[in-house]
Amino acid sequence: MTQNKKMIETSKPFLTGAPTDENTLRQSLKFFAILFICMFMTFLVCSMTGFKSVVLRVIVNLVIEAMILLIFFAKGTDLGTDAVSRGEILYQHIQKGQEATKAEKQIPFNKLKGYLIGAAGTLLFFMAAMILAFTTEKQMTGAGGLPSWMEAFMRRAEVGDALVSYTISDPLTLTDIVRIIVRLLLMPFVSMIGASNTEGIMILERLSPVLVLLPAVAYGTGYLQGPAKRKQIHTEIAKNDRKRISRERKEKKARSRQEYRGPEQLN
Repeated sequence: MTQNKKMIETSKPFLTGAPTDENTLRQSLKFFAILFICMFMTFLVCSMTGFKSVVLRVIVNLVIEAMILLIFFAKGTDLGTDAVSRGEILYQHIQKGQEATKAEKQIPFNKLKGYLIGAAGTLLFFMAAMILAFTTEKQMTGAGGLPSWMEAFMRRAEVGDALVSYTISDPLTLTDIVRIIVRLLLMPFVSMIGASNTEGIMILERLSPVLVLLPAVAYGTGYLQGPAKRKQIHTEIAKNDRKRISRERKEKKARSRQEYRGPEQLN
């Protein structure tokens, strides 16, 4: 029985960069744009997942949230892989005695870069979540409208003063606006808990500063996979090169044996 040869991992040296570079702001804005798009996409999808079954609702919304995090993880991995590649090129240039600018030295891979890009891209949502976390209260249903037969009593002072609260609608406050933004961003969690679960929603809003950072964490963690991804690429290239060399060697030996035998005689 033959054993498969263990694949030899191959990697190239690379230079590390700074936590931030000239592209950090652009990457952060790109992160914010993707997060903004995901916010509205999840709102549309989650609005169609209001299943009566709690188990089914939780499973579906967990899958939605997992897909969002996987998107940011993949985006971070792509950026981290590109950053390592740039570090490899820069290392080769410096080894050859070529000069590199300060900006070029900042661009390669740095372990903090992915998390900083994600944090900067989430900053506005994080600030909104912080405001909501410190100002949220348990949401209660309104007093409701008066039946038509009670309208006649509103003209009587002793009754109208007691019922005036039913005719006044609460103004839209800053907390209400912030609540809408944060709930849109955390729509899968809101859908899992259920909007009618006021106690659960209040706890969710108090935890919202942590939850809104999940895409940033996924992005930064994906970015850290850059060196491993480049090693995988180099290993695959080396594997293909070995196969090509082995194939060429076999073909060369076959030609040598053919030449040694001489040309075949035809009858």
